Amino acid sequence: MISFEEFQKIDLRVGKIVEVEKVEGTDKLLKLKVDLGAEKRQLVAGIAKFYQPKDLIGREIVVVVNLEPKILKGIESQGMLLAADFEGRPVLLKPDAKVLPGTKIS
Repeated sequence: MISFEEFQKIDLRVGKIVEVEKVEGTDKLLKLKVDLGAEKRQLVAGIAKFYQPKDLIGREIVVVVNLEPKILKGIESQGMLLAADFEGRPVLLKPDAKVLPGTKIS
C-alpha cells in the first residue's frame, strides 16, 4: 500500500503517438515519439509482438511522465506508457474521449 500523498507524486498525462519504429536487435521493443503538448518525448515499450508501428500512429495513450529515464538497448526511454495485462497481452490505456496531448490525468 502507498499513501495518497505518494500516489499524488505520479504525473500521468495523455500523449499522442507521432512516430514509431522497431528497435534493432529485438523483437519486443518499439521506439515511440510521443507528443505531450508542450514537448515530445521518446519512449521505449515492449509491445512490438502485439502492435504494428503503423497502427499506433495518431493513437492517444497514457504516459507516466515523471519517471526517471532508463536506457533500453542503448536508447533512452523518457517515460512509460500504461497498458493493462490481459491474458498475457498488453492492452494500451487511452481516454474514452478526445483530449489534447499533455492533458493531466487526475
